[in-house]
Amino acid sequence: MTLSKSILRIILATAFLLLIPLVAMQFTHEVVWTLSDFVVAGALLFGTGLTYILVARKWNNTTYRMGVGVAVAAGLLLVWANLAVGLIGSEDNPVNLLYGLVLAVAIIGAIAARFRPLGMSNAMFAASLTYVLVTVIALFIWTPSGVVAEPSVGLVNVIGANAAFAAIWAASGLLFRRASASDSAAHRQLA
Repeated sequence: MTLSKSILRIILATAFLLLIPLVAMQFTHEVVWTLSDFVVAGALLFGTGLTYILVARKWNNTTYRMGVGVAVAAGLLLVWANLAVGLIGSEDNPVNLLYGLVLAVAIIGAIAARFRPLGMSNAMFAASLTYVLVTVIALFIWTPSGVVAEPSVGLVNVIGANAAFAAIWAASGLLFRRASASDSAAHRQLA
């Protein structure tokens, strides 16, 4: 499939997904999106799809493409959850900005690895570790207080949710590691 067709599909998928909250707003008062909500969500969805298409094209390996899919989904979920409700306390808690380091580690690591599977694996494992470290810092060193703390959310729930996010990054790393192993095996067979 050509790049222009892939981009058109991303645009259509983004538009379709944005129709869901738009339609829901017509039937319930619990869904209240502003124009800026639609713009941010559209940019996130389109950017995620475009990132997947551009990176997944680098390697003709299904496991590699699955690793890319899990990584970009992890990035999307990280940003979306952080903007919507916050990962530690409320979305207004400034400690949530530290989670940008996770994305930075993943992106810089992927670029430094030149998107090769083994390097991508290392970058995703580093992102997972960064996620854990940021969570520890946020919960036990720079603890939320006041309005941004959201005391109704228990510590076990916060740790569980953050562990799940870290596990998604690690799963991506495992997929890239498997893609690297299959790529190495293919090169040995050619030799």
